[in-house]
Amino acid sequence: MRDRLEHSQIAIYFVAVAAGCFSAMLLPGTDRLESAINPALALMLYVTFLQVPVAELGGAFTRVRFILPLLLTNFLLVPILVAVLVSFLPQNPVLILGVLLVLLTPCIDYVVTFSQLGRADARLLLASTPVLLMVQILLLPVYLHLFLGENASELVQPAPFIHAFIWLIAVPLILAALTQFMARKIHLAQKASECIGLLPVPATATVLFIVVAAMLPQLGEAWSVAVQAVPVYLAFAALAPLCGWSMAKVFHLEPAAGRAIAFSGATRNSLVILPLALAVPGAVPVLPAVIVAQTMVELISELVYVRLIPRLGRNNV
Repeated sequence: MRDRLEHSQIAIYFVAVAAGCFSAMLLPGTDRLESAINPALALMLYVTFLQVPVAELGGAFTRVRFILPLLLTNFLLVPILVAVLVSFLPQNPVLILGVLLVLLTPCIDYVVTFSQLGRADARLLLASTPVLLMVQILLLPVYLHLFLGENASELVQPAPFIHAFIWLIAVPLILAALTQFMARKIHLAQKASECIGLLPVPATATVLFIVVAAMLPQLGEAWSVAVQAVPVYLAFAALAPLCGWSMAKVFHLEPAAGRAIAFSGATRNSLVILPLALAVPGAVPVLPAVIVAQTMVELISELVYVRLIPRLGRNNV
């Protein structure tokens, strides 16, 4: 069942998005689902972290040959690429902030299953997801200040970042660790953990449905602003995997590990970053529209990635 869900995940995600669109158009009051976004995200991250042996997370920092090019791709090459791309955007601070929020934050959830479909080393990437999440939370305010200058302090407050770290990272990670500890001691807990292991794809689909159904009624004419970011998203989708693969080649990684870094460089953290965007004063509806637009471009891009990225390094195997 788990393998079937993972291999069908792209179709499942598109169905979830379509269902969210139809629900928003046909049913009244779906905007009230906004309050369910954070709990749904927390559940999604909990079941994602549950796939990682939490007791071995310290070992992720010791896998220098993989973690170093992964971090350099996401926090050096990608920011340089983003700096070039945002220079082509209109001088709209909210539009630029939305693009920065979503493109500067590497994905830590469905990138794992996409990379598995793309014949990458998904286990290495999975073990590195908490590292990626912690580093991006620490560096995102720094990058926003570099890109936006004094506007960063006006647009982004630290409280939402702290709140997101506690409830979307620390709490799910601690619960995952406790679940794994109990699963080693109690047979019933082990069975429950195995059942929960089926939930990453359904949990992500649920988040996509809730986000679309809750946000769509609020977006209105904000789409006219969001579409200005689409060419930047398309250019990023084309160039970011090459950044990851190039960095992997510099470090002479085996093809499967290199593909994992290519997937990580290209796949962004739009769902997790959305609560931060909603906390920005005056952000709604433009900022959510800018971020949701990136999600739509990315899901289509993943269809291409899972077919093309497996060819990277194929002649070297």
